[in-house]
Amino acid sequence: MALNTVPPLWLAAIRFGSASICLFMFVAWRGKLKFPARADLPVVISMGVLQMMAFTGLGMVAMTYTDTSHAVLLAYTTPLWGVLGAWLLLKEVPSRLQVIAVAIGLAGVALICSPFEMNWRAPGVLMGCTFLIGGAIAWSVTILHIRHHKWHDSPLALAPWQMALATVPLAACAFYVEGKPHFLLADVRLLSLLFFIGPVATSACFVISAEHGRRITTFAMSNLTLGVPLLGIAASWLFLGSHLTGVFLAGLILVCFGAILATRSNGLPSKVSLKAPKVSFPQKIANLPEEWRDLMSIENTENR
Repeated sequence: MALNTVPPLWLAAIRFGSASICLFMFVAWRGKLKFPARADLPVVISMGVLQMMAFTGLGMVAMTYTDTSHAVLLAYTTPLWGVLGAWLLLKEVPSRLQVIAVAIGLAGVALICSPFEMNWRAPGVLMGCTFLIGGAIAWSVTILHIRHHKWHDSPLALAPWQMALATVPLAACAFYVEGKPHFLLADVRLLSLLFFIGPVATSACFVISAEHGRRITTFAMSNLTLGVPLLGIAASWLFLGSHLTGVFLAGLILVCFGAILATRSNGLPSKVSLKAPKVSFPQKIANLPEEWRDLMSIENTENR
């Protein structure tokens, strides 16, 4: 709806700019506002540039050329590209289940992008689909980085810096490509849309995800994330009049099923051993609760 008034790059810049201001205020209110540690700067750059700037910027531009329901589904094929990225970049050989998951998911993508579903003669359709898949791949690279990063500060403390980092190049690109903003921020309806997109759907939902997402398993979190494209597709059908064909619904089922399998396979061990692993005595001590370790330390022989 907002894209009917605001150009895509300006909308992406406003989204992260307003969200970063809200998160800076929230983190400062909690007394945890500080400059990111040097060891966390790579993940700040990775999430700010790839996940936020590239994924959102490309997605906003793509939605001006493709149907909303197609856009939201192609953008959230991230788990499929994550398996391929781990194989190509990290040399992690995929399991049989992961190969099946990728094959099923890519079959769904091929079905959605086939001539039976999309009119490739329409201007901008090819570019839109390419941007969406490119954004999903950029996000998957960030996920791989996050998985192997050793965090010094919490994700919530780093989020406002990441969003501020994404805002600067997005605003510069918007000014260069789309020119000076000509939309009127005095429009109450537009302000309500921008308020929902930035402070609510970006900053508030990020706080919820960062604070409570760690209390459930990664498999459950990844599967719940699939609610984004599903609710997006339902909303585009209800409010924007998007037409959902049988081919699209079949592709939707394949993509979601492939994403669930890909996420499920990441939580499974590659090999299962019936023998308990050998653990040295110092390792056993390190695994004990802190109170027990104090009792077993040499300095506390009297208490022991």
